[in-house]
Amino acid sequence: MLSEELWLENEKKCAVVRKSKQGRKRQELLAVALGVKVGVKGGFLWPPLKLFACSQISSLVRRAALTHNDNHFNYEKTHNFKVHTFRGPHWCEYCANFMWGLIAQGVRCSGLKSEGLYRVSGFTEHIEDVKMAFDRDGEKADISANVYPDINIITGALKLYFRDLPIPVITYDTYSKFIDAAKISNADERLEAVHEVLMLLPPAHYETLRYLMIHLKKVTMNEKDNFMNAENLGIVFGPTLMRPPEDSTLTTLHDMRYQKLIVQILIENEDVLF
Repeated sequence: MLSEELWLENEKKCAVVRKSKQGRKRQELLAVALGVKVGVKGGFLWPPLKLFACSQISSLVRRAALTHNDNHFNYEKTHNFKVHTFRGPHWCEYCANFMWGLIAQGVRCSGLKSEGLYRVSGFTEHIEDVKMAFDRDGEKADISANVYPDINIITGALKLYFRDLPIPVITYDTYSKFIDAAKISNADERLEAVHEVLMLLPPAHYETLRYLMIHLKKVTMNEKDNFMNAENLGIVFGPTLMRPPEDSTLTTLHDMRYQKLIVQILIENEDVLF
């Protein structure tokens, strides 16, 4: 029988071997995501490439989980955005959420080149009309350009929806972690920190944020016409998508630049982060 000292030493060696195998396995996964070969000695992955690979693996895992959950109806949804502000149809498996309809039917079809998109506010009365239309008619609500020729009414309704959510898309639990990530001076380290915090979001929040960032990236691709780059959109959506847990005006004012930066980073790097 092994003595306690020999047993402990053996356990340490086994732990080192297991860790080494895990490291090689992770490196192999990264290599598959990047489409490169890893030699016998291993290889060093440039941080942005490593981050990209991790994001691809994470996205595949999340999508597999979503598919699995969709087929097992007893799972508990962390948050499904249901009937808090607007009642709407199930456009996705997680969200009873009219956001998809607003973006697909409204902004994407007729407004991507509108000057000051999302920055310019529509008339409050008309925005309330859109809200009531969704509450009343659900998926049959008509938000076409014939009914609402001013695209700022549609974008205003979308922003109102996010502002009125009882739990922000970027949750209270992750708020301080995102702010801390934004304060990192090194760009590569900051990007990796943002990605790590993204992985802490509940699936519904993550998928909603991903969908919105893909859309906002398309908005920036029309910057020559709409004059809205990622920084400008960050100013608009920073306080809309995230707010501090404590209702403090001082904290809100202090964090505004970091809120803006987080959304700017998410837009500019949506293809890497999600």
